[in-house]
Amino acid sequence: MGPILEVTDLKKKFKDFALKDISFTLERGYIMGFIGPNGAGKTTTIKLIMNLLKKDGGEIKIFGIKNDDEKYSVDIKNKIGFVFGENIFYEELTVEEMKGVIASYYRNWDEGTFNKYMREFSLPLKKRIKELSKGMKMKFALAIALSHNAELLIMDEPTSGLDPIVRSELLEVLTEYIQDENKSVFFSTHITSDLDKIADYITFINDGSLVFSCSKEDIFEKYALVKGPKEILNSQTKQYFIGIKENKFGFEALIADKNNFKKIVKGEVIFEKPTLEDVMFYFTRRKNNV
Repeated sequence: MGPILEVTDLKKKFKDFALKDISFTLERGYIMGFIGPNGAGKTTTIKLIMNLLKKDGGEIKIFGIKNDDEKYSVDIKNKIGFVFGENIFYEELTVEEMKGVIASYYRNWDEGTFNKYMREFSLPLKKRIKELSKGMKMKFALAIALSHNAELLIMDEPTSGLDPIVRSELLEVLTEYIQDENKSVFFSTHITSDLDKIADYITFINDGSLVFSCSKEDIFEKYALVKGPKEILNSQTKQYFIGIKENKFGFEALIADKNNFKKIVKGEVIFEKPTLEDVMFYFTRRKNNV
C-alpha cells in the first residue's frame, strides 16, 4: 500500500495570497500535525485536499487516487472523516436527527460504533445541537467522523477554544484510532502543545510556503534553543540563528546547527530542547530580526 495522502507542488493563487508549491506525504498509521500561524494557508490547503477549492497547479492523491478524479470522488469521501473547529451542523436538529441526516450519505455507516462513542463521550441524543457546549459539538463531530470506517481523519483546528480536559480526551481517541496501522490523521492546529504529545510528523507552512515536513524526532534533533549573554552576539554567531529574542539580560534564539555553534561560542550559553511552539515562533519572526 502506498501513502494515504500525497500533496505535490500544490499551488493556489488569490488576490492577496498565494499557496506556493506545497509538498508533503503522509503514510498509513501515523498522525501528521499541520502547523503555521493564522493566515499561513492551512485551511486553504485542507479545502484543496477535500476538493472544495480548485487548485491552480500541482497534484493531490488520496489512497493513491487523484482527489479531483470524478469517477472515484464518492469512494474517496466515504473513506475520509472530517472534523472542523466550527459547528457545521443544523442547530435546530437534535443529535439523533442530525446523525440520521449524515449517516444516510455513508455506505459504511456503523451504528454500533456511533452508539459506543455516544456512551463514551456522554452525549445526549435528544438534545438539540444548539444546546450543546463547544466541547460536546466537537465530540459529536468526532463520533460522526469515526463511525463510517474512515481511513483518513482530516481535522481543521478541532481543539481551538476547548478546555484542556476535552482536548486530552480527543488526543486519547486519536492515539487509539491509529493503532489500526491502515489509518492516519491529518491534524491542523495552532495549539502546538497538542502535537508535542501525539504527532509523528509535522508539516509547517508560513505565508503560503512550506518551511519543512519531517518527523517530529528530526525537528528536535536538528533545532535547539540557546540562551546566553549579549556579549556573544556578533555577525559570526548570528549567522546560526533562525530567530532571536533579546532582552536586557541577554538573548534566546533558535539555532539549527548546535555542534558547530558550540565551537565558536566564547562564554556561557545554555542549550534546551525547543517545543513546536518555539520552532514556529522563531521561524515566523525570522524575517524581521535576523
